[in-house]
Amino acid sequence: MTRARAASRSRRDGRRNNAAAPGGGVDKRAIATAVTSILRAIGEDPHREGLAETPRRIADAYEELFAGLHADPMQLLTVGFEEDEHKEMVIVKDIPFASLCEHHLMPFHGVAHVGYIPDGRIAGISKIARLVELVAKRPQVQERLTATVADMLMEGLRAKGAAVVIEATHLCMTIRGVKKPGSRVVTSANRGLFRENPSTRAEFVALVRGS
Repeated sequence: MTRARAASRSRRDGRRNNAAAPGGGVDKRAIATAVTSILRAIGEDPHREGLAETPRRIADAYEELFAGLHADPMQLLTVGFEEDEHKEMVIVKDIPFASLCEHHLMPFHGVAHVGYIPDGRIAGISKIARLVELVAKRPQVQERLTATVADMLMEGLRAKGAAVVIEATHLCMTIRGVKKPGSRVVTSANRGLFRENPSTRAEFVALVRGS
């Protein structure tokens, strides 16, 4: 896949919404029904005391965990500040997040480090953290999450450059499959000046590492 196609896909994924239920949001009744079927399929009694409310609880949890499917994260970047004087790198480090791997619907969680170089427009710091949080609330792979945040910063802020590094632990490889607890996956996305200028990219990496 070319870089242009990958960027187009991440932007498209970032805007997808209201696809799960006709009225927008998740179909909690359908989720509860499906969970009941799963409990029966594994040999459990979905009506026993400990499980009787589990389908409803999971439906409520999925509504929260997949909220990013039904919102446009780009809206967060429309509330910015015109600031012609500041053209230096802005970094928000150690943003905690949790998402779900689309392959097994198991959580992966960790921290995101986000940087950008403004071109006359900056975003409130909380908006950067909220952007990561909202994009994370959907089924996906870590690589796509990383690329989507970077592409949204470039488009939403018209930034000169954006860089994102995400470090995460995936439960699908720590409690099943290869079962390697303690392993972490690191992904990065560099756009604009961060891709074009090695010294800019090196400065971002050094500041993220605290050196």
